[in-house]
Amino acid sequence: MVDAEASIEAAKASIDAITATIDDATLTAPRDGRIQYLIAQEGEIVGSGGRILSLVDLGDVYMTVFLPTSQAGRVQVGSDVRPVMDAAQELVIPATVSYVADVAQFTPKTVETADEREKLMFRVRARIEPELLIRHIDHVKTGLPGMAYIRLDANAEWPSFLTDVVK
Repeated sequence: MVDAEASIEAAKASIDAITATIDDATLTAPRDGRIQYLIAQEGEIVGSGGRILSLVDLGDVYMTVFLPTSQAGRVQVGSDVRPVMDAAQELVIPATVSYVADVAQFTPKTVETADEREKLMFRVRARIEPELLIRHIDHVKTGLPGMAYIRLDANAEWPSFLTDVVK
């Protein structure tokens, strides 16, 4: 009877060890997202800290646009934006400006005249609200080109083609 109980305990210890090994070998993402592409395939050995895949965080989706100096200087964080993707031009997406660069992202070779300074381009990000993303998560795609309309005057009305937004 003692040998049988010892065998049961040894089997339980083996099960615990196997379960721990499986848990250690199971990858879990730190957040919800969509796999953009695989870097390593199943069965490949990856070194410690190696990349396995590219995961897109769908909780933080934004559109990056570049504006010339005269317009970038008028944009405020929190300004309303209406991105329209080339792939779905009938959908107007509500967004807000979440970032305006404080330095030009690219410039002409020499910047000496006012005309040349106008060619300075500043990065602006239009962020889509996470609640809206969650409601439409199956349709969210990354990397799509499109056009972003930024309201520079908070009192101005949107043109009619930009008033029917996705909800």
